[in-house]
Amino acid sequence: MAQSILVIDDEKAIRKALSEILTFEGFTIDEAADGEEGVKKIKENTYDCILCDIKMPKMDGLEVLQM
Repeated sequence: MAQSILVIDDEKAIRKALSEILTFEGFTIDEAADGEEGVKKIKENTYDCILCDIKMPKMDGLEVLQM
């Protein structure tokens, strides 16, 4: 089974680039556009790895880590 990765970043181009590369490498990717959306997805799903930007609107990466 493919490992699942959540990419949390407010910049769409970065999310898409990471998603394309990691999908090509065989990972299952989910994306979130900000920290709030990321926390919601974390609560609803299980991920093997989370790649999270630090500076984002609404909730930054450090706040996501504290959740």
